Amino acid sequence: MGLLKCPEQRRWNEQITGKMRSRNAKKIKDNITTTQFEEAMVRYAVAECREMEINKMIEAEVDDVLQKYQSELVCLAQGKNTAFEIAHAYCLNNKEKLFGKRRSIATLHGIAGFRLGTPRLKTAKGSNWSTVLSELKKKLPEYIRTAEEPAKDKLLADRLKENVAPQLFEIGVQVIQDELFYIETKKAA
Repeated sequence: MGLLKCPEQRRWNEQITGKMRSRNAKKIKDNITTTQFEEAMVRYAVAECREMEINKMIEAEVDDVLQKYQSELVCLAQGKNTAFEIAHAYCLNNKEKLFGKRRSIATLHGIAGFRLGTPRLKTAKGSNWSTVLSELKKKLPEYIRTAEEPAKDKLLADRLKENVAPQLFEIGVQVIQDELFYIETKKAA
């Protein structure tokens, strides 16, 4: 547990640990009393409740701002889309003249142009990936992937079966399950 940075919480940390802690210190006294534990639970619950209140206020304010500008943003997006389509059509229609030697042109308000996309494979007309795979097997077998890997999900699911459980240790696998500490506060409805 890291130490908290607020002045009030720092004083509380000093009470629990008995002294001022350095930044990297993580160990807290072993002799925590029941009263101190209960006080920690109260502080945790109060902090979580306040955190939820603040997050609700933030969400409400963000929603207000979004609603205030939503219609303008929709209009701007539609205007950009229309302008993009017009500019694209113009550049396509005049591609030879505008882009004979270059891939882009500059205007007073920006740059327009064509970029090469990332290369990708697509099946030719009348073909599909299963026919491509069978042809690759015959003509270019080095371009076929075969991935062998443990089926970890199946091993976990069958870990208690009679024929699997004893084999796991022999093959060098162990099933581990971490124990995690948690606090669940009673939230107000």
